[in-house]
Amino acid sequence: MLNRFSELLGAQGPLVLGLLVALGAGLLLGLEREHHRARGAAPVMQAAGLRTFTIITLSGALAQGLDIPGLVAVGALAVAALVAIAYFRSSEKDISLSTEAALLAAYLIGVLCVQSPALGAPAAVLLAALLSARERLHRFARHWLREAELRDGLLLAALALIVLPLMPTDPLPWLAGLRASTMMGLLLLLLGLQAFGYLALRVLGAQTGLALAGLMSGLISSTATIAAMGHRTRAEPALFWACCAGAVMSTAATWLQVSLMLLALAPQAAQLFLPVSGVGMLAAGAAGLLLARRAKAAQGADGQAPAPGKSEAPAAADKGPLRLKEAALIAVTLSAVALLVSWAERQFGSAGLFSAVALAAIADAHAPVASLAGLSNAGQISHAQLAQGVMLAIACNSITRAITATLAGGRRFGMLISLVLLACLGLTGLALLMILA
Repeated sequence: MLNRFSELLGAQGPLVLGLLVALGAGLLLGLEREHHRARGAAPVMQAAGLRTFTIITLSGALAQGLDIPGLVAVGALAVAALVAIAYFRSSEKDISLSTEAALLAAYLIGVLCVQSPALGAPAAVLLAALLSARERLHRFARHWLREAELRDGLLLAALALIVLPLMPTDPLPWLAGLRASTMMGLLLLLLGLQAFGYLALRVLGAQTGLALAGLMSGLISSTATIAAMGHRTRAEPALFWACCAGAVMSTAATWLQVSLMLLALAPQAAQLFLPVSGVGMLAAGAAGLLLARRAKAAQGADGQAPAPGKSEAPAAADKGPLRLKEAALIAVTLSAVALLVSWAERQFGSAGLFSAVALAAIADAHAPVASLAGLSNAGQISHAQLAQGVMLAIACNSITRAITATLAGGRRFGMLISLVLLACLGLTGLALLMILA
């Protein structure tokens, strides 16, 4: 649309268009600063308002449009000098540098509006939004964000932006053909799911109920969530149905995790298993919702409700979103299981492969699923073997979860969770048989 408008203006179209976009950018930034000053939210430089920002952006656009060598640099120095003079001459003792920095950025946005109006316009909008969100950003940084969350966020960013690009992409023969970059990507996926679940619990809080808390905590560990819900129902029998709903919803998160892992590690083979995992998610989710309704009805009958802030799963405690020890353990487990599964497949064929998967899945389903995906992506096993192995891993891990539910929450809690797990396995197994037939 911008290019079409430029063509209609003829030879000077790009310059005129850039000036118009710069004019709009300056007006937008100036309006935001005028509104900020009118609110009295904080002392700002009195000289910088609607006209000043508009003049600054137009100056940048003209400096770029006149095509005089060095004019853009000279203009930037002039704006910087004017900003410095205004800052030191200001009568405000506690003046913020936001407006001064915004003036210099406005000049550069004006330059960008002539070079690329499609980039200059959104840059102005982003800058205006950033300036307008001052109070919210300060409140977030000073009061809402915790030190552990900041540390874990920086760690996640460092792994994604620094470590991951440095990982070699060649298959590692000693690791069953897995790539270091793929394993790091898997770790980032698991850590990202942890962070998402933590953030959702933190933002939504207790009002969402134990069902949603269980779903989010299940992204971290379904077995741990089931254990936590079981311990809670022993301590607070009135929350039995709500704890059951949270535990069942955590099993739906397992199917979601499996889907994401297969899509990340073996996207072609994942297409075969996605319908199966979809059935598992729907079945577990439906059971969880029914139990949540049962819990709501029970609360209405008893006239009781969980105390505010008490329905969050332990995964959302004040520890921060990431579990660094768990991440390191996952890395070691993935390597060990990959070697075990690959060795068993070479030595004993399909029987050895499935035996190794079953043994590894008793402790954790993620590692054997990742190993199977790596073998499938390397062409060492077929897509059908991958689907069968993943199904076996989830089935064996379901046994662990059923035992955990019984030990943590008692016979009644364990029986209900076991029935749901069995029903989900039956439906997904039937779906897999229909697909492979």
